[in-house]
Amino acid sequence: MRAKKIVFYILATIIVLLWIAPFMISFFTSFKSMDELMLTRKWWAPPKKWFPSNFITAWKDANMGRYFLNTFIITIPSVLGALFLSSLSAYALAWYKFRLSKLILMIFVGGMLIPFQMLLIPVYRFSVSLGIYDRFIGVILFHIAFQLGFCTFFLRNFMKTIPASIFDAAMIDGAGHFTIYSKIVMPLVLPALAALGILEFTWIWNDYLWSLILIQSDKIKPITLGLVNLQGQWITSWNTMAAGAIIAAVVPLFVFLLFQRYFIEGLTVGSVKG
Repeated sequence: MRAKKIVFYILATIIVLLWIAPFMISFFTSFKSMDELMLTRKWWAPPKKWFPSNFITAWKDANMGRYFLNTFIITIPSVLGALFLSSLSAYALAWYKFRLSKLILMIFVGGMLIPFQMLLIPVYRFSVSLGIYDRFIGVILFHIAFQLGFCTFFLRNFMKTIPASIFDAAMIDGAGHFTIYSKIVMPLVLPALAALGILEFTWIWNDYLWSLILIQSDKIKPITLGLVNLQGQWITSWNTMAAGAIIAAVVPLFVFLLFQRYFIEGLTVGSVKG
């Protein structure tokens, strides 16, 4: 038994080190000079001389202040819209009994299994035909649409754990459907909603694919596209690009650390009965 524990901890440590290695390399790279990066092969080693100025260069050269604002403009409405619409659809699929409920749920789940690469050309043509290409509203609407399936599936499973007697008592007291949804269901699934909100915020903030397809103007690009400005024509300043990537990762990391209690609570809610 002791040997199994030792083997388990050794394997777990190796996996953690392999997982965290790219982040440490990026962190060290962001503080190195280009001379050190070009002249040494020890790209995994800490810098011989630290250059915090790389972060200032990344912020100024990539115009990251504007890109941060654009990312917030895209991310916050997308997360709120996805959570609101998915909570409504999850409530309907969890508690309303109608003929096509299972089929609709299967469509939501099936949409999650379609590779995004298959949808690139249709989404691009559809956005152009609607006149929402290269606009904030276009990216926001498509983020909401593509996140709706997972969010609905996630929240519907949590809503199914709520005892039906609560709804029956509310109906007897004369509460309407929207009153039950807003006053009873939403407070009960708030931990799950918070956990889902953190996931959605992280995914949409870090999105690169849909922003690349739906945005062309530099003035509305998010931070993930803005980092491309740090890539030169003949040579790329990898230290500056690594610094910009770390700056871009600060916000989702801060959001997770700030709301991690709700995230853990949302993942474990319903795991213990009684």
